[in-house]
Amino acid sequence: MNLSADQLSPRGRHFLNRRGFLSDSATALSSIALLDLLAGDQLLADQPVIDPAKPFAPRKTHFPARAKQVVVIFCAGAVSQLETWDYKPELIRLDGQPLKDGPAVTFQGPAGNLARPQYAFRQRGQTGKWVSDMIPHLAELTDDIAFLHSLTSKSNTHGPAENFLSTGTPLDGFPSLGSWVTYAMGSENQNLPAYVAIPDPRGVPQNGSNNWGPGFLPAAFQGTPLDSKKPIRHLAAPLVTAEADVAARTLLQRMNQRHLLQHPGDNKLAARIASYELAARMQLSVPEVTDLTKEPAHILKSYGADDESNPTRAAFARNCILARRLIESGVRFVQLFNGAYASGGELNWDGHSKLKEQYDKHAAVLDQPVAAMIQDMKARGLLDDTLVVWCTEFGRMPFFQKGARGRDHNPDGFTCWLTGAGVKAGVSHGMTDELGQKAVQDIHPLYDFNATILHLLGMDHERLTFQHNGIQRRLTNVEGHVIREVLS
Repeated sequence: MNLSADQLSPRGRHFLNRRGFLSDSATALSSIALLDLLAGDQLLADQPVIDPAKPFAPRKTHFPARAKQVVVIFCAGAVSQLETWDYKPELIRLDGQPLKDGPAVTFQGPAGNLARPQYAFRQRGQTGKWVSDMIPHLAELTDDIAFLHSLTSKSNTHGPAENFLSTGTPLDGFPSLGSWVTYAMGSENQNLPAYVAIPDPRGVPQNGSNNWGPGFLPAAFQGTPLDSKKPIRHLAAPLVTAEADVAARTLLQRMNQRHLLQHPGDNKLAARIASYELAARMQLSVPEVTDLTKEPAHILKSYGADDESNPTRAAFARNCILARRLIESGVRFVQLFNGAYASGGELNWDGHSKLKEQYDKHAAVLDQPVAAMIQDMKARGLLDDTLVVWCTEFGRMPFFQKGARGRDHNPDGFTCWLTGAGVKAGVSHGMTDELGQKAVQDIHPLYDFNATILHLLGMDHERLTFQHNGIQRRLTNVEGHVIREVLS
């Protein structure tokens, strides 16, 4: 159809103008060249190409990965850095004195006087790292650990702070780290979930499934809750024989495939079929991987899984063995929780009123099982390809709360650590002030922590994105830098 110039829109008439045409052509060509240069330098965000019928198929990383799998040990309730990893002799010297120019009121009320660490510190290993007697088994591993002493959070409230650590934002509804990793990389084992979350025997953390939820990512990438005591719910059909179950699944698979052939390109149907088929394979694989009766007695003893005097420690120890078995089986991401929900510090590390009394109990649960898991994984060669992360949502103040024997919340400086594949062993990076209150050297928001974990997995945190509501979202928002000082 031919149109005269007066029938065209103003923009259309602009294209008939020779100068306008040449100007627009130059702009378009320069934009194409810029895009090509950015792509060549790998500076453009990109999304993984995922086959809905095979959402967990292994996918290529942005660059060669140092680690292929991850175990995250998440201590809920905010472990005090001053009772564990961050030695402050000045705090011992000033014990009982008021903090000069310190805050009169903190998160839960008036501030009291400075309080020395509630446990003695000793130098450990070849590095001479000062670590608390509260965790003697983990203290023996310090030569293999990279400590990050200058992390900061955006929140001093447990729920939002758990979100920030697990999802990169204090808000609800965003994907967890494990979901981002399995979305990007898939899994090496197609018979087990790519991402497993193991709650503490005492319960789930403050923000519950937000810590392993998929947010706006496809639901396939959410974590599957699983522990050594409670198998995955609804995995087996009650009152149905194995033969009948196999026959029903075979018929369903045949019908689904026929329907999919009649409706090619139906991604939702393909995804549903994939989830059904994974569930069927899990009926065989999950009971095998969760069966700890095959573990030798010396392994159970080394973890503390046979400790009848402390049932909570024994149950947590069995979760640690399960985490190791899942990694052995090729599960991509395992999130192991230590500590449960809000309980005045009785069920987690939230030590406001009687920190020493509560930490004695919590350390007895944490220390031996986690240290044994790391040593066991190292002996089996699993740490060659596995990154182990120890983390908590924020730290604690150097003073006690007024009228109490515990410390208030402190998001301004705390410690987490890494060990295993790609990690420089025996280093301490960053520093808090002389009392351990604020990060003052090499300060790193948790964006940097998550960016470093992704980097070790071969993923560029700036390129790993998902478009949601018109925005290219990523785990580290628009921030984050890799902490290269802890990389080997």
